[in-house]
Amino acid sequence: MNILFTICGRAGSKGLKNKNLKQMGSVPLIYYTLAAIRLYMEKNREDCITVALNTDSKDLQELVRKQKILKDVEIVQRKPELADDVTAKVEVIKDTYLSLLSKSAFDVVIDLDLTSPLRRVIDIENAVGEYLRNPAFDLVFSVVAGRRSPYFNMVEKKASGFYGKICKSKFTARQQAPKAYELNASIYAFRPAFLESDIQKTILDYRCGISLMPDFLVLDIDSEEDFIAMEYLIPYFCQRDEGLSEIVHYAQLDFE
Repeated sequence: MNILFTICGRAGSKGLKNKNLKQMGSVPLIYYTLAAIRLYMEKNREDCITVALNTDSKDLQELVRKQKILKDVEIVQRKPELADDVTAKVEVIKDTYLSLLSKSAFDVVIDLDLTSPLRRVIDIENAVGEYLRNPAFDLVFSVVAGRRSPYFNMVEKKASGFYGKICKSKFTARQQAPKAYELNASIYAFRPAFLESDIQKTILDYRCGISLMPDFLVLDIDSEEDFIAMEYLIPYFCQRDEGLSEIVHYAQLDFE
C-alpha cells in the first residue's frame, strides 16, 4: 500500500502565536508527529511511504530539514490563497496530494495534525484499518467518546433568545441519548478519489467513518492554556501508556 502522510502548518496563528514552532518538553512540537510516522513505518512494512510538510513558514521548514528522526520529508510550499484564517484544511491536504501525485499513485492520504501530538502508532493503524474495511467512506477521522451530548446537555441560543438543547429529544438521562463523539483533530485518512473531486462542503457533509481513540487523547492545542495542559500531562500519560512513551522517546532522538 502506498501512503502519503501530510503535515500542515502555516506561519500565522491567531489563537496561539507561532504555535507550530512551539517546543514541548524541550522538543519542537512537529517532532512528535515525525516520530509517530517513523514508528509506523518501522512497525508496518508498507510498499511506499511518502511524508510531506505543507507550510509557508521558513522556520518550520528549517526544523524539518535539520531533524534526524525521519529522512526524506517533502516540503510543499503553502500557496498564499491557502494561508488565510478561513481556508479549509482539506484544501491544503488536497493541494499537497496533487503536488506529489506525479511521483506516486497513493492508496490513502493520512493527515496528522502537528498540534494534536497525543497519539500512538496503534491509533494510526486503527484509522487505516477502518479506512480499508469500508471502501464506501470518503474519509475516516479520529474521535473520542463525547463527554457531552447535543441531545441531553449541550445547548445553543434559539431564535426566541432563550437557550435549549441543540437536538430535540425527550431523554431524561444521558445514557438514553445516541452516542456522540468529539473530533480530536489528530488523524484523518482520505480517499484519493475524494481529494481529486470538487469539494464544496465541509468534510463532515461527506461519507465519513470514525476511528475511536481513548478519551484522554482529546486535547489539541488552540490556546496557551491548551499547550500548558498538554506539556504538563504528557509525562503523566507516558508513565501509563507505552505507546505514548515510545513516541516521546523517538521525538527526542535529536537531543540524545
